[in-house]
Amino acid sequence: MATNSDVALAEQKCTYTINVKTGTRADSGTDAIIGIVLADKSGDYIEIKDLVSWGGKMPAGHDYFENGNLDIFSGTERWLPGPVCLMRLNSDNSGYKPGWYVEYVDVTKSKTGSVSEHQLFTVEQWLAVDEPPYQLYAERSV
Repeated sequence: MATNSDVALAEQKCTYTINVKTGTRADSGTDAIIGIVLADKSGDYIEIKDLVSWGGKMPAGHDYFENGNLDIFSGTERWLPGPVCLMRLNSDNSGYKPGWYVEYVDVTKSKTGSVSEHQLFTVEQWLAVDEPPYQLYAERSV
C-alpha cells in the first residue's frame, strides 16, 4: 500500500535526460516517430509518445535518429519513486525507410536536492518489420 510519502514523491517532478545512439549499419536511421516508456521496479512508469517533440535538445534543423547519431532529449516528468529499471522504445513505423537500428539508450533522472540516477540500456536491435526480430519495439530491463 502506498504511503503518504510515496504519493508525495510520485507527484514531484524531475528531469529525465535520455541519450539515444543510432547504429551505423546500412539504413540504420529513421524518420519514424519514436516514443519511450520508463519504469521502476514497482511497475510505476512514465510514457513519452514522441521524444523529439517532448524534449529534443539538438540544434535547429537537426535530423534525429539518423545513422551514427547520438541524440539528446531532456524534459520534466513525474518523479518515479524507484530507479529506472525498464525501458521500452517504440516506433510508429512512419516515414521513408522507417526501420531503425538502435545501439543504446542512456537515461539520467535528476531532481534538485537528490542524487542523480543513471541507467544504460544496451539495445543493439532493429525496430523494423523487415529486419529481425521483426517488431517495432525494444524492451530492456536491468
